[in-house]
Amino acid sequence: MSRRAAAYSGGAWRFGGGAGLGALGLGRAASGAGGGVGARPANDAGQKPHDPRVCGQRQSFGASVQSLWLEDQQPSAGASLADGGLYQRIIAWENLVAAYEEARRGKRYTPEALAFSAHWEERLIELHEHLKWRSWQPGKPRIFTVKEPKRRDITAPPFADRIVHHALVRVVEPLFERRFIFDSYACRKGKGTHAAVHRAQQFLRRAKRNWGDGIYIIHADVKSYFASIDHGVAEQAIARVIRDPDVLWLWRQIMAGYGFDGGMGLPVGALTSQLVANVVLDRVDHTLKDSAGEPYYLRYMDDMVAICRDKAHARAVLERIADECAVLKLRLNPKSRYEPWQRGLDFCGYRIWPTHILPRKRNIRRWRRRLRKLRRGYEEGNLELDDARKMVMSCIAYYKHSDDQRGLSRLLSDVVLSRPAFYGSITGQEAIQRYRLGKPAR
Repeated sequence: MSRRAAAYSGGAWRFGGGAGLGALGLGRAASGAGGGVGARPANDAGQKPHDPRVCGQRQSFGASVQSLWLEDQQPSAGASLADGGLYQRIIAWENLVAAYEEARRGKRYTPEALAFSAHWEERLIELHEHLKWRSWQPGKPRIFTVKEPKRRDITAPPFADRIVHHALVRVVEPLFERRFIFDSYACRKGKGTHAAVHRAQQFLRRAKRNWGDGIYIIHADVKSYFASIDHGVAEQAIARVIRDPDVLWLWRQIMAGYGFDGGMGLPVGALTSQLVANVVLDRVDHTLKDSAGEPYYLRYMDDMVAICRDKAHARAVLERIADECAVLKLRLNPKSRYEPWQRGLDFCGYRIWPTHILPRKRNIRRWRRRLRKLRRGYEEGNLELDDARKMVMSCIAYYKHSDDQRGLSRLLSDVVLSRPAFYGSITGQEAIQRYRLGKPAR
């Protein structure tokens, strides 16, 4: 298997023991003397750096940066059960650099990302040291509240911690991904809310064709899911796939950090929490799909949907879901229910029938409020036309996945963007037309 060395090495190439990892001065010029602590690219002149392991020499702590080998980013199934290889993949230099790039994607101009990026090499080396010696501790999170679609407290880890989360998920996610069922749609590549909505409609059509008009729909969700996840249950689910004790230690550190050291709950704003949430409920997925043989079952995070042949069947399946959740120390929301298909399925922001899909009613009301606020902001001069276009295009994108184009036309026809005096006026539909034609705003 091919190996690639890390991009930087400590000290001079002729004197591998010349510098410790913590003493690397990446901002200084590389030196050829034995006491130099500069950093030199690994293959500056096309020559392979000196490897003390080949010559039988004892490798220094500083030169160990050079020997951070990254064999393959996608681990094999055998590697997932190795005693120590998986953790080395996570803390490898190239994986940390890739995780840093992913963590700052779309956030590179935030104060946290800018402060870290000013000295990113030194900060990544410091992060690697803590991970290597298992002295890493989660930092202080930023806690804020969002009110839409419902009130929820978000716990956002600091930027350096998000790098650790990305480094962990990059390596271990493929090991879990191959075990998930196809019809799990949350926080997975190639899935998402729109794919879940269209799959649910496909299941409704198939069930109605096979079982007739007597079918029932189950819609169940877990009460306060992220806040109710038991750390012991989560660790057992993770340990069935990963046996590396260092990886399990890192996961315990993340789960116990950010104010959740009581053994219960996960931060909603952490990348690792999304993966753990899917791993925990994977047991329910396989129970219903494999053991119970339910063909029309799908899940988006903790929202579970099943199409059943009749009312008795739906009652039995809902009880089975509740029993499996109880094993995981979870409780179903009292609003979990089963009802005839004629009432439609309220799922992932849409109302779904076999023949058509409509926007959720409260989402229509929310968009009406947003557009009224947009109109007032434009009239008062607080918003420019480009900002208005973005919001209108977002509304169109939401409606595009439904069959309610008349509702969209009515919604946009009520939006007349106007300003006093010479600014003139423009409707929401005219704004979109001008956007497509590239005409300037009046």
